[in-house]
Amino acid sequence: MTPAIEPGQQLVVDLGGLTFCDSTGIPVLIAARNVALTAHSTIALAAVPDMGSRIFSIVGLDQVFPTHATIQAAEVAWTLPAD
Repeated sequence: MTPAIEPGQQLVVDLGGLTFCDSTGIPVLIAARNVALTAHSTIALAAVPDMGSRIFSIVGLDQVFPTHATIQAAEVAWTLPAD
């Protein structure tokens, strides 16, 4: 069951505790992004560790997800989508 997502929302995923990411985790992030886009919402990543940043850069996710140093920085940077 997919949770209800309201249009115009941003989900911030805190990856500060991430210690490992392999080929299983990447499709999960992409699937979540696709659900968010369908709902006219967005996903941002926060506190991505160096290991995660390297992996995301290699596979191009750094071009897909906005990333921020902290959850608070993601909230400050986010603006409501234009109608």
